[in-house]
Amino acid sequence: MKFESKSLKFLEKYLNTASPTGFEQNGQKVWTEYIKPFVDEIKVDHYGTAYGIINPEAEFKVVIEAHADEISWYVNYITDDGLIYVIRNGGSDQLIAPSKIVHIHGEKGIVKGVFGWPAIHTRVNQNEPTPKIENIFIDCGCTTKEEVENLGIYVGCMITYPDEFFEMNDRYFVCRALDNRMGGFMIAEVARLLKENKKKLPFGLYITNSVQEEVGLYGATMIAQTIKPNIAIVTDVTHDTTTPMIEKKKEGSMKCGDGPVIAYAPSVHHIIRDLITETANKKKIPFQRNALSRATGTDTDSFAFSNGGVPSALISLPLRYMHTTVEMVAKEDVANVIKLIYETLLKIKPEMNLKYF
Repeated sequence: MKFESKSLKFLEKYLNTASPTGFEQNGQKVWTEYIKPFVDEIKVDHYGTAYGIINPEAEFKVVIEAHADEISWYVNYITDDGLIYVIRNGGSDQLIAPSKIVHIHGEKGIVKGVFGWPAIHTRVNQNEPTPKIENIFIDCGCTTKEEVENLGIYVGCMITYPDEFFEMNDRYFVCRALDNRMGGFMIAEVARLLKENKKKLPFGLYITNSVQEEVGLYGATMIAQTIKPNIAIVTDVTHDTTTPMIEKKKEGSMKCGDGPVIAYAPSVHHIIRDLITETANKKKIPFQRNALSRATGTDTDSFAFSNGGVPSALISLPLRYMHTTVEMVAKEDVANVIKLIYETLLKIKPEMNLKYF
């Protein structure tokens, strides 16, 4: 699966730019710079949600949306002997932390550190310790709290992993934070295709990259009230359930390489969902289905339940190893999500009947 070189360069730069929840500005700058030639207008709200608009004067508004933030850690406590204890910013996994290199974003710039862990030799004849928030710690080479503070590190500093983007076996994209900057990439590519193919939409299109999804869907909640869309199509990631230690009877059956995943949930409007599945069938785009109880857990819920109810749907990208530093998605699925959103937009008309029955 081949992507245009300019698209891949953008994807690599975007993924390699740290964009933790609450501090998404650097990633948003990369994203808005890329979409600028493809839209008529760019706006950013007070908390950093960015959106490009095509046909800003149109009364009927359609949103395609992803979220821009990645999970991370906060500095929570610095010991007298210079070790750093942390708390989560989003759903960070303490089990993968030991021996990971980190970037601590201090007031003097980035400081490297490592999550330390006792050597296997010293754990003989004792119960095997499990990494927990209470016992994982960062060593940045200091021996006193004062040394740590002199590096510009203080309580509240953001901590990210530096793991960078690469392609695996010409089949997968691999990086931290594919959840969900891959979504930001895909909606940006939809905007590019519309521009380069000279498609004229009969509505205003809002290509929206929301902040703070990982801590409560807050960016989408705010921007839904600002834009007040008539329709919202959200893209996020979901689990590839074919890897070990995942129970399909609980999580459903989804696999990287088998196509976009279309959600069935209370917040998913059946008219928009059916338009998406009909488009996929007509354009021969492979897709999978996923049933979600009560809520999708994505920004779909924020859009759907805003402004008295906005017809919304969710198209997900299957992903392996979510919330680790080696998240994997199939290049073929990425291309098909882009194609499915693009083709669905071409089917939307402002006069279409959105009544539930």
